[in-house]
Amino acid sequence: QVQLVELGGGLVPAGGSLRLSCAASGLTFSTYCMGWFRQAPGKEREFVAAITWTSSTYYADSMKGRFTISRDNAKNTVYLQMNSLTPEDTAVYYCAADYRGGSPRIAGEYDFWGQGTQVTVSS
Repeated sequence: QVQLVELGGGLVPAGGSLRLSCAASGLTFSTYCMGWFRQAPGKEREFVAAITWTSSTYYADSMKGRFTISRDNAKNTVYLQMNSLTPEDTAVYYCAADYRGGSPRIAGEYDFWGQGTQVTVSS
């Protein structure tokens, strides 16, 4: 069974940093595009960042320069380093996997999703 497990969420002050991780199992990790999305209360799920199986990276404009996505294929893990956090970054962050995905910004393209991890940024 495919499993995506997010870790690293928590409560941080504005301006702080967190690193999220997503460990994948049950799939050939290196052949999947891995994405991060987030959903705040009352809002639609929003694209955050993605890294393709060829290691190309994509970011939402509001996160570029603050967030960094990376992957370690040997560990079947994708990471999201988040810096300069603001209260507007408060959301549940989800990891997703798309087999050789060609549209990494589109949530509907992804095949598998993790359970999410809560990130709360206090002011």
